[in-house]
Amino acid sequence: MLFHSSVRKELARSFGAVLVVLVTVVMTMTLIRTLGQASRGNFNPSDVTQIMGYTVLAYMPTLLSMSLFIAVISTLSRMYRDSEMVIWFCSGKGPSSLVKPLMHFAWPVFMVVGLLALLVLPWSNQRIEDLKFQYERRGDLDRIEPGQFQESANGERVFFVEKNPLGQSTGSNVFIASTERGKETVTSARSGRIEQLPEGQFLMLNNGQRLERVIGTADLKLSEFVVYGTRIGDDAQSLASFIPVNTLPTLALINKPDLTRQGELSWRIGLLLAAINFVIIGIAVSNVNPRLNKSINLIFAMFTFIVYFNLLNLGQSWIASGKLPFLAFLVVLHGGVFLVSTFWLAKGHNNWRLRQLLLRRKRLGASTGDVR
Repeated sequence: MLFHSSVRKELARSFGAVLVVLVTVVMTMTLIRTLGQASRGNFNPSDVTQIMGYTVLAYMPTLLSMSLFIAVISTLSRMYRDSEMVIWFCSGKGPSSLVKPLMHFAWPVFMVVGLLALLVLPWSNQRIEDLKFQYERRGDLDRIEPGQFQESANGERVFFVEKNPLGQSTGSNVFIASTERGKETVTSARSGRIEQLPEGQFLMLNNGQRLERVIGTADLKLSEFVVYGTRIGDDAQSLASFIPVNTLPTLALINKPDLTRQGELSWRIGLLLAAINFVIIGIAVSNVNPRLNKSINLIFAMFTFIVYFNLLNLGQSWIASGKLPFLAFLVVLHGGVFLVSTFWLAKGHNNWRLRQLLLRRKRLGASTGDVR
C-alpha cells in the first residue's frame, strides 16, 4: 500500500540518521571516559580501542530504542505539520492505522534489541571486566616501567627502577617502598636483576640498604646488604572471586533467580519491552499543532525516554533489594505504560475530548434517572 510504503521509507531514513548521530556521540563520550580511566591506571592504554568498542556495543540496545523512538516522533510530526496526515485521514485512515506499518518496520529492530540485551550485552560486559582484571592483576614485574614509580597489584609496594641498556631483566638504582605485616620498609640498591628460583620469581638486589619501621612506633632499623632477594609477582594471575551480575549469561540469571539476578534480568527484558512501548507512545504523541515550535515533540520524547529508563534502573535496584517482586514490576511499569499509551492512541483516533466524555456520562446518568 502506498500509505504504508511512504511511511516506512521516511522512517528508515530518519532512523538511520538518528542512529548514526547517537552512535557518534556515544563513541566520542566513551573514548574520552576510557582515556581518562586508562590514565588513572584502570585499563591498559593499548586496550582503549577494544574497551571503547565493547562499551558502545553494550549501549546499542538503548541507542536502537532511542533512535526508533525519535525517528517515529520526528517522521510523524513532520507529516502532521505538512498536512500530509490530513490527506491520509480524509481517505479513511486514522492514527491507529499507523500501528501496522510502524510495527512492520520496527520488528527487526525489536529482534536486534532482544538479541543484544539477552546475549551480547553480558558478553561485552564480561570482555570489559576481563581486560580490566588482566591489567589490574598483572604481575609486579609487568608493572615496572623504567623511570616511573609503579604500584604493585595488591597496593602494598611501590617500585622505581632506572633504565638499563643491558635488558629488561636487570636495572640500576632500584627503589622499593612497601607496607607488609605491620611494617614499613624502604629498600634501595645500586642494581637489581630478576631470577627464577624453585620457590618462585625473585628480584635480587645488589649493594643497597634497607630501612625498616614497625607501624605505630618511632624506632627505625637500618641495615646494609651486598645481596638481598625479595619475592614478587606469584599470585598476580589468581582468579577473581567476585563476578559482576551484569556479566552473567541470561540463562544463568534464569537458572538461579536470586534478587540481584532478577533485577539484572528485569533490566534486560525491560530494554525489549520499552522499545515496543516507545513505538506506541511515538504514534500517540506525534500529533502537533503547526503553530507550535517544531522541537517540542523531540523535547517531550527525550524527557519521556529519560523518565522511562530511570524507572528501569530504579526498578532494577528495587527488585535487587527485595522491595518489589520481579513480575509485579514488569506488569506495573511496562504493562501500565502500554495501557496508557494505547488509551492515548485510541483517544486521538476516536477524537475523544474530556468535556465530551463528561457530558456523555452526564446525559447517560440523566436518561437512566428518567427511566426509573
